[in-house]
Amino acid sequence: MDPMAVIEKYYPAGSPLHCILVDHSRQVAEKSLEIARNLADPDLDLLFIKQAALLHDIGIFLTASPKLGCTGEAPYVCHGYLGRELLDSEGLDPAYGRVAERHTGAGISLDTINRHNLPLPRRDMVPVTPAEKIICCADKFFSKTGPARHRPRTVPQILADLNAIDPAHARRFARWAQEFRL
Repeated sequence: MDPMAVIEKYYPAGSPLHCILVDHSRQVAEKSLEIARNLADPDLDLLFIKQAALLHDIGIFLTASPKLGCTGEAPYVCHGYLGRELLDSEGLDPAYGRVAERHTGAGISLDTINRHNLPLPRRDMVPVTPAEKIICCADKFFSKTGPARHRPRTVPQILADLNAIDPAHARRFARWAQEFRL
């Protein structure tokens, strides 16, 4: 499976959004591999982690995010589950779609979806597998816009941002940061 071929099916090569997505996804893939290698877990599939990290944000073009140049109709919070639907429609192993769906925030619980009436399917979207947790965690270090686009954020910055969204996200990320020795 060639992640770039999948990306370029939906993002014209060289377009501004393609560049933003690919730059961000490569950063997340590199950080994911760094985390996985530091864990030295022989059961981690490094090829899957790299490929899934490259594809985790494939659904952003389906959302309305003017600062990224996304002209879709859905709110940005939907890009994870929309990415899952897209990857599933490509016939990929469902594990790729689950990574896309579960990486938003530090995962979004069904309780959070219901409590905030988020425009998401009513199901838990919290990372479960080690690969899902690693990619979700790595994603938080890089933004697609602003200063964090070119340099990683720090764990305290990530925790502060996640806490402002939902303290449960910050607690989940803090557990991963400790587990992954970040």
